[in-house]
Amino acid sequence: MSTPIILATRRGRGDDAREYISAPMQVRDITVADLVDALRKGWDDFMAKPSHIAFLAVVYPIAGLLLAQASVDSSLLPLMFPLLAGFALIGPFAGLGLYDISRRRERGLDTSWRHVPELFDAGSIRAILVLGALLFGLFALWLWAAMGIYDWAFAGSRPASVGEFARELFTTTDGLKLIVAGHLAGLGFAFVALMLSAVSFPLLVDKHADVGVAIGTSFNAVRRNPVTMLVWGAIIAAALGIGAATAFIGFAVFIPVLAHASWHLYRRLTG
Repeated sequence: MSTPIILATRRGRGDDAREYISAPMQVRDITVADLVDALRKGWDDFMAKPSHIAFLAVVYPIAGLLLAQASVDSSLLPLMFPLLAGFALIGPFAGLGLYDISRRRERGLDTSWRHVPELFDAGSIRAILVLGALLFGLFALWLWAAMGIYDWAFAGSRPASVGEFARELFTTTDGLKLIVAGHLAGLGFAFVALMLSAVSFPLLVDKHADVGVAIGTSFNAVRRNPVTMLVWGAIIAAALGIGAATAFIGFAVFIPVLAHASWHLYRRLTG
């Protein structure tokens, strides 16, 4: 496993300087106990710097627009679940400001939201944007695949209403085909997203590195800890599922806590 090259040059302001690294970081072995500890610290960060109101202000308008559009155009109904499930693919990008708050809190720095724009001068912004574009591309590919699976299962027909869609989904053989194939495809996309972004965004917030270094470190983390990282992926999926089942209210807590916990998981993995 390659050892990261830490260059002497640092970029940042005063005590908030960031190191430059030019190779993927080594990672440690972790256990489920480490995941629990990361979640506990993520909860502590959330309680110290609550952000649920901001997430409600973002999530509810988006969800409302999607539901309103689906009620007008029933052809969008098959994409409602893939849209919600696909949030797990782009969620790591949405947590950038929260990773930085956890980083600053860990270093004893001011955790005011006014410091978040400084991420754009942190040295890794180009890599952050490239990696974000990769995840959004993966999200778009997932929606295309989900629509293809629906057309395969239901021979291209479209439901006339939410009630008809629910009935066909849960009471017909075609619906069972859609559920099984959709979940298998979703697991594949989720695994790719986990390999790409398990620790890459927290690393880019913490260090000045290119996108290859960040992705390489994430690959190292998953390869060295496959079972534990799969458990982590399952925790994220379960939290997002509960969040959706609670009319999105759960998102306002689960998403920030998971983002903060991702920072502490990165620190646990890389030391």
